[in-house]
Amino acid sequence: MNDPGDPEAASAQAGRLVPELYPEALGAVIGGSAAQGRATANSDLDTGVLLPDSAGNGRRVVRHEGRQVELFLNAVEDVPGFFAWDRARRRATVVFVHAQGMTLTDPSEHTAGARRPAEEIVALGPPPLTGDRWRHGRYVLTCYLDDLLDASPASRHEQLVVADHVLREAAELVTAHRAAWSGIGKWLPRRLLAADPDLGGALLDGHLAVAERADPVPLAAAAKKLLEAISGPLREGFAHRWEAFDAHRT
Repeated sequence: MNDPGDPEAASAQAGRLVPELYPEALGAVIGGSAAQGRATANSDLDTGVLLPDSAGNGRRVVRHEGRQVELFLNAVEDVPGFFAWDRARRRATVVFVHAQGMTLTDPSEHTAGARRPAEEIVALGPPPLTGDRWRHGRYVLTCYLDDLLDASPASRHEQLVVADHVLREAAELVTAHRAAWSGIGKWLPRRLLAADPDLGGALLDGHLAVAERADPVPLAAAAKKLLEAISGPLREGFAHRWEAFDAHRT
């Protein structure tokens, strides 16, 4: 049986898939856990494919040789604009696939051409939060923190959901405070610990204390420490416009 964590085996499998589905591909890489040797039997293969035109741009999930493959499809001419958009999300999912991935095919050096700006973006880091986003983040985390401390241990469903929100919002603010990349899913703890091992570890351990012992105190303490580092909690005085509604009206 093939080792699912073997990068060479994962690369070979993705290398068979790309020409089968995209014979016109101008380049391809495999990234994520598979390229790093951290994949499990259930890990999908994150594969970036460079195409000659924009018709196929997007994300596609397929199953190949019994394994799920997640394809990130970009036209070569769209790479600069797409990478800028991906950076603005502060996670840069596709940028990381190209920056840290293993080359599958590169007949015309388009793969190498995409890797260079991707590596530059990863080194540059995410854009800073705007002042409005900082205020909004402080307000939201303050609200969730209040809810966490108010939640009854008897209402475990409510307590757990609020703890999840505290952790997610805190992770976004910690990574921004450290000018580091954010993440979701399994990448949230990885990016959080990379950004700030001490505070990130305290937040994760605090979340675990809620889950295992219904004890909100450690998570609340870590969230309070974070708020103190970013100008404090925010309640009264916060205000913002319904931007989505304003955009809809125009």
